[in-house]
Amino acid sequence: MVKHSRGYRSRTRKLLRKKPRERGLFPLGRLLHKYEVGDKVTIIIDPSVHRGMPHRRFHGKIGVVTGVRGRSYIVEVMLGNKKKILIVRPEHLRPFPVSSK
Repeated sequence: MVKHSRGYRSRTRKLLRKKPRERGLFPLGRLLHKYEVGDKVTIIIDPSVHRGMPHRRFHGKIGVVTGVRGRSYIVEVMLGNKKKILIVRPEHLRPFPVSSK
């Protein structure tokens, strides 16, 4: 018998899983929303889109948009007392005051 993998993605199954009624394509308004430099955003990982997906440690964190890079946004997040710079696609971002997990 072969042992099952304990790799990086196997530890994210609870986090990177959609509920049955949420499956499929995300609302297009989330993709078309324009963030300006200085906007606060919440990082909520969408498991149906793998491109521009941040590391799971940033899920639920609040950051500030500091720039645009192609279709992605450059987001600055405080992790402990260090600033981390992420390049995140808009599918994984929500405007800050309104965030649903």
